[in-house]
Amino acid sequence: MARATPPAHPPEELPHILLWRWRRNPLRRRTDLAQAWIAVGLFLAVLAATPAAMFLIGDTAYRHHKETARHQAAARHHTPAVLVHDAPRHPEPGSYEAKKTLYPATVRFTDPHGHIRTAKTDVAPALTADSTVHVWVNAEGKITDPPLTTEQVRNRTMVYAVLAALAVPLLGAAAYGHANRRLERHNLAQWDAAWADVAPRWTTSR
Repeated sequence: MARATPPAHPPEELPHILLWRWRRNPLRRRTDLAQAWIAVGLFLAVLAATPAAMFLIGDTAYRHHKETARHQAAARHHTPAVLVHDAPRHPEPGSYEAKKTLYPATVRFTDPHGHIRTAKTDVAPALTADSTVHVWVNAEGKITDPPLTTEQVRNRTMVYAVLAALAVPLLGAAAYGHANRRLERHNLAQWDAAWADVAPRWTTSR
């Protein structure tokens, strides 16, 4: 037996169906109208808060990462280092993978305090012992990453701005869900109170 499908609403009826909370009718409760106003208010708040949050969070992130890059550039030193041993060879010399692959190798370098140190860093394949590479060294004399570049600062700023843009609608949806649950509990409490008043009379009448 074929399943009956509900009749589709004509396009001209859809606005009336979607906006039923705004139209006066005997079944509309005050909480229905409150729910509609809450939805409108949160929608407008999200529209206004999203670009503001993107700007504020993005500007804060930019300032933070810009200051971090400046501090790293001042505290880290680009120092020549000499390979202690030959670096491993790539199985396919000259290939695209060989140009992108780096291998850990032990190098010797002089730290900012003039001390000779040895440590491991990633180098290109097939470099021979005594080859010179350049490494970034921090104030403690340890090999570290290079300072943040302008592109890295920009990319990290964009990530935070996008996260802010996503967070505001989620917070709005969470606020609407919380308000909706409160209104539903209020409706149930009113229904229970009304039923407690009507039930004895309805039972007696039977």
